[in-house]
Amino acid sequence: HSHSKTFCMTGWRLGFAVGNRELISALVKVKSNIDSGVFNAIQDAGTYALQNIENLVPSRREIFKKRRDILADGLKKLGYEFKLPSATFYLWVKTPNGMPSQEFCKKLLQEAGIVVTPGIGFGPSGEGYFRIALTVGEERLKEAIKRFSSLKL
Repeated sequence: HSHSKTFCMTGWRLGFAVGNRELISALVKVKSNIDSGVFNAIQDAGTYALQNIENLVPSRREIFKKRRDILADGLKKLGYEFKLPSATFYLWVKTPNGMPSQEFCKKLLQEAGIVVTPGIGFGPSGEGYFRIALTVGEERLKEAIKRFSSLKL
């Protein structure tokens, strides 16, 4: 389990594994030969996060819910189709007019300066969708909606 998304520790390379004793022992052997471990201060931060999960996660959840709602409301008003997520900080949105996901994402970048991820990058079932992250603040999401509205489809 990674601390990346739950505790906003992306890039810290901190997580844990739970499972069969023999498998975990094998994992420890491999891991000890790959790197020299995680810096102690990062381990301390991860320990604090796990010990305080009840206090940390609800506030983060509210932040991402508010961001999700801002983006979802704006995209819905512009006619985009999606299913409102309940447990992630991404929004998966159908590309307009059946446009291929890479083509749409390229157009969005070139014409509106917005970077999103083409669904095809996640496999054939992702085609026809794009993924947009809720990892930026509310003002940037509002700006993104303005830029989406300027897109000529």
